[in-house]
Amino acid sequence: MTDKTIQIANFRLRATDGLILFTLAFFSLLAILFNGRVEGWLPLVLKNVAAAAGFLFVVFLSQRASTKFLRFFLRVAAITLTYAYLFGAVDKLQLILHGRWLDEYVLDGEQYLFGVQPTLWLQHITTPVLTEWMMFAYVIYVPMYPVLCGIIYYLRGDVAMEDYFFTLGFTNILCDIGFILFPVAGPIATIGSLYTVPLNGYIFTYLGELMRSNLHYIGGTIPSPHAAAATIMWVMAYRYHRPSFYILTPVVLSLYASTFYARYHYVTDAVVGIAVAFLALAIVPFLIKGWEHIAEKRSAQSAAR
Repeated sequence: MTDKTIQIANFRLRATDGLILFTLAFFSLLAILFNGRVEGWLPLVLKNVAAAAGFLFVVFLSQRASTKFLRFFLRVAAITLTYAYLFGAVDKLQLILHGRWLDEYVLDGEQYLFGVQPTLWLQHITTPVLTEWMMFAYVIYVPMYPVLCGIIYYLRGDVAMEDYFFTLGFTNILCDIGFILFPVAGPIATIGSLYTVPLNGYIFTYLGELMRSNLHYIGGTIPSPHAAAATIMWVMAYRYHRPSFYILTPVVLSLYASTFYARYHYVTDAVVGIAVAFLALAIVPFLIKGWEHIAEKRSAQSAAR
């Protein structure tokens, strides 16, 4: 990763900041170009602009924070909330290319490969205890994000944290683009009436269902952002704090299964999500080199003035 920044007005932008602002601009451009297929395209563009302004404001505050913890807290808050916003912002863009959901291709492919519909077949082994563990693995992803970030920051410093942020963000953005390239509504929306065994559990099952009803939308399915981001967290734990890697191993492996056991995704979604994570890991070094080239060029131009 790099510590090089680009100075624009009073802002010192890191590579992660550039990635976020570029994605907000890109999604806004898509909304404008395909405005006839995007419900509420103008409010979406305005919200993207507001999100960019809010993000820059918090970045500005974080750069001037007086303590290490406050700098960390503001940066984590700005990036985490903006990534969450981007996941929601792509919702209205999913059908701009195809104009319909493509679940039948996934269903037919999994039927051919497995001889059954995996998410339906799993009803044979569904129990409250298993459901609770799967929902735990699915829900723990949310606090795992900032906790691992904090461990990396305090043990390895700013550059390691930015590596975590940038790679995780780029992976999430690839997933967002995947929702547009291959829009899939998901199991509940498509074959929900075929489920006959309820997902009964306890506290984490309640939280998982709360996420489903309040944070998810139809689509946002392939690649699985949960599987993709969890893979990046797992790799970053291996890279920067090996004990966390071993602790996370059973959780991440269970999380992969939880995405389709709990009917958030198809099996295909999880597999593609993992593949996207490794694709992101391969591409990120080239993106960072590009950012360094731009930063060095701007620095040289400033010095020549």
